[in-house]
Amino acid sequence: MDTTAPLTKPAGTPLTVRTALTAIGISILYLVLAASLLGFKTDQLILAGLFNFFFFLSNPTRRFILGFTVFIVFWVLFDSMKLFPNYRYNTVHIADLYHLEKSLFSIDGLTPNEFAYLHRNTLFDVLAGCFYLCWIPVPLAFAGYLFYKDKDAFFQFALSFLLVNLIGFVVYYACPAAPPWYVQYHGFDFNAHTPGNTAGLGRWDDYFHAHVFAGLYAKSSNVFAAMPSLHAAYPLTVLFYGIKFHLRWINALFALIMAGIWFAAVYSGHHYVLDVLAGIACGFIGISLFQYLYRKGGGFTRFVKRYVRAVETPSAQSPRP
Repeated sequence: MDTTAPLTKPAGTPLTVRTALTAIGISILYLVLAASLLGFKTDQLILAGLFNFFFFLSNPTRRFILGFTVFIVFWVLFDSMKLFPNYRYNTVHIADLYHLEKSLFSIDGLTPNEFAYLHRNTLFDVLAGCFYLCWIPVPLAFAGYLFYKDKDAFFQFALSFLLVNLIGFVVYYACPAAPPWYVQYHGFDFNAHTPGNTAGLGRWDDYFHAHVFAGLYAKSSNVFAAMPSLHAAYPLTVLFYGIKFHLRWINALFALIMAGIWFAAVYSGHHYVLDVLAGIACGFIGISLFQYLYRKGGGFTRFVKRYVRAVETPSAQSPRP
């Protein structure tokens, strides 16, 4: 089946009474549900406001925000996990995960996290924090580049990113896991009310007299979602599509960032090596599954193609990689 055949429906999404009412209705529904279930937060209002601002501003910005709705869906799902803490559904792995990590990756009788903590230094603290800050900006920047370069490539990446996250969320609930810093500060006893913690990344905040990681982890959706490390999966997804779409030298930068995030995840005490390996596995599974479904044709491929047409510039046809 030819999955690259153009559709006859005109490209783009015109602003009509129907599309306007749909956008406003979805925004109001989101705000009402989020406020009633999660409690009102300014983040919710900002998200809805930005969506509507771009949707109604112009045709180009409407196409942009409709494309990036994939990432909005990811954020809404991630934020809604606060409603359903994974520790309510399965036993949290704390001691068993710690001992398995030590048995497989022991360094001088310590876990890699413990070894890194004893050998911490300012240079590694700064590097770890800088790499970790790339976990969302780099995928979003890459997505923005692809959106204006090739809409089909953009949706391959964006939907793979979403699928990788969905797989990771399933594992979060199937195998709740405490991060290494939890064992360091609280031992092996389970405490459901433990707040998020910056762990080693707090040293980056201290060095720069900032409140960056403290602010991020104060909003943590779930402390017991250390496995898999989706921080490890995101740069892998970026690098895969960077190679697929021939970004040449920029892929060396993506590879460096990927390795840096993997290092920072363990060095900072946020993830075990096992968590990172599980995140890498999620990345490969999500990418492979998307590519299989996309190449197979059928309803899924048609859905992606319709999505591409909905955000394409009416007078342009994007090349199909």
